[in-house]
Amino acid sequence: MEAPAIYNDAPIATRPNGNQAMVAVEQERAMAEVQGAIVLAKRFPRNQIEAMDRIAVACQRPGLAEQALYSYARGGTEITGPSIRLAEAIAQNWQNLQFGIRELEQRNGESTVEAFAWDVENNTRHVKTFQVKHERYTKKGSYRLEDPRDIYEMTANQGARRLRAAILAIIPGDVVESAVAQCEATLKAKADTSPEALKKLVDAFGRFGITKDQIEKRIQRRLDTITPAQLVNLRKIYNSLKDGMSAVPDWFDVDPVSVDKGSEALKNKLKGKKKEEEPPKEEEPKPGELVACPDKSAMVPESECVGCKKREGCPAHE
Repeated sequence: MEAPAIYNDAPIATRPNGNQAMVAVEQERAMAEVQGAIVLAKRFPRNQIEAMDRIAVACQRPGLAEQALYSYARGGTEITGPSIRLAEAIAQNWQNLQFGIRELEQRNGESTVEAFAWDVENNTRHVKTFQVKHERYTKKGSYRLEDPRDIYEMTANQGARRLRAAILAIIPGDVVESAVAQCEATLKAKADTSPEALKKLVDAFGRFGITKDQIEKRIQRRLDTITPAQLVNLRKIYNSLKDGMSAVPDWFDVDPVSVDKGSEALKNKLKGKKKEEEPPKEEEPKPGELVACPDKSAMVPESECVGCKKREGCPAHE
């Protein structure tokens, strides 16, 4: 009896196929990456004092401070917290921390997404796995997303919120509080209340349908007399609206009449234009009046003409 052919000291019957080989290679690569990250973290541990200094310096940048905080209303109380941008900046400067979002599966009109944060040095890991339906909800109802770009944006938006929570669960609370305080100090010190800056602020809120009058009603003063603290608060509200943490009615008085004013004006304008395009209707002749025949321009009593369109019985055609 002949011996079975072998491949790498294994029988052909147990030879792995292409997919299994790729999975095995990926597993080995992932294990090597994790082991390498742990070895480097143990060899170069973080210096918490230096990390705190790097975070404070990063929060002194006006560009980061403007996007670092958000606000939302809950139970009549205004809650302020760090945004995903500040959470990412803290994680980057804290060192020996891995974080990210990965889509695990996509089927039946929804995506299974994982957001994770892993402190390699302390071997502390926080993972959030959640479902994202490929639907967009509006005041007029919901509709299904078909464009891959829309699906990606929806998944990324939902994943960013979970990623922020995962990072903040790993970072010590006092580090986050210190970063928030530094961002608020930077905003107050760099608060630009010039007319150009205020115009940009109004234009930014205008993307959400918020007018200058609504902003002034909230701050209880004219916009050109706004204080740095109020400007900081408005930036938090803007970040909250941009990230989808709150809605316009949570912060501003929404008047349905003023909101629909522009659309109503447009509707009236279109109606007027439509009326101008329609030919004027001919007035019906009163009994006893003389009517004109359009063909012979003859004037005959209305009682003797049964209608020039019929051309029958009209004295002008006899």
